Amino acid sequence: MIGVPGAAGTRRARLAGLGYYVPDRRLTNADLEEIVDTTDEWIVSRTGIRERRIVAPDQATSDLAIRAAENILESSGCTAEELDVLIVPTCTPDHLFPSVAALTANAIGAHGAAAFDIQAACSGFIYGLAQAVALIESGLADKILVVGAEVFSRIVNPNDRSTFVLFGDGAAGALVVGDGDGGPSGFVGFELGADGSKGSQLQIPVGGTRHPASEAFDEADAYLQMNGREVFKFATRVMEESVVHLLDHLGLTIGDIDLMVPHQANQRIIDHAVGRLGIDSARVFGNLDRYGNTSAASIPLALAEARDAGVLTAGMRVMMVGFGAGLTWAACLVRYEPT
Repeated sequence: MIGVPGAAGTRRARLAGLGYYVPDRRLTNADLEEIVDTTDEWIVSRTGIRERRIVAPDQATSDLAIRAAENILESSGCTAEELDVLIVPTCTPDHLFPSVAALTANAIGAHGAAAFDIQAACSGFIYGLAQAVALIESGLADKILVVGAEVFSRIVNPNDRSTFVLFGDGAAGALVVGDGDGGPSGFVGFELGADGSKGSQLQIPVGGTRHPASEAFDEADAYLQMNGREVFKFATRVMEESVVHLLDHLGLTIGDIDLMVPHQANQRIIDHAVGRLGIDSARVFGNLDRYGNTSAASIPLALAEARDAGVLTAGMRVMMVGFGAGLTWAACLVRYEPT
């Protein structure tokens, strides 16, 4: 699915603020050498990851989402009372219900705002942005917070080094606001997609209605399971294709992108996409080495750090692209227009 926001009316949505929160604890590759059969050299050469953040024992996903939401609002000069909607992309919620979004909205004082989670795994932040843009440009909302939040450390198997070394915890997101000036939408275009035939390649078998946790199960089936080879093949293809398809639809080229922020999953996947697209690596921002794969939080976490580093500045055209369980993919081209 490819869409161009703002085509039906004069209301526009813009990316007005960014923020994040990560736990204090750092889990380095040296630490992992004491836990699983691995080495720093093995992890870095295959993934590019050197450390990741891990929640404290008393923290859950909503605790991270709350801190990130507060950071976004503070940096944007917006209050929680002004929010119409809070969307939390996550696949590691505190509970099946209530939603992380509802818990977060209550904690920050966004009383009365609509609040819901969406589940598109690592593509979730871009899916959430698309929802926010649609709500704003249809006239249903004016200010929406989209906060990707994940605690993957609780769903990875410590006995499976192929997945245990990849993931970290964190939350990050964006403030999307309406602007009725009649100009073009700050969100230039989206491509969203999914291929459910490959759903079994990245999944947690136990815990849903197919296999409830109340029934007997193998302990390994309660953790994330990934066919790394198949996910790698899928990711390297869609990371390139989704960007090319979107640019072609918009009549733009790779040269029209000021900054590319890919999902931070694996450096080899990122390098493959960058090479195939022909974009200068100086125009690609990443922080995978310090946070690992934070799923729905990874793209907004990189965006916020790019802003803090002065790499992302007002008016830039930013291409975000990601992939995740489902298997899903998503790309978005947006102008950064901070308050």
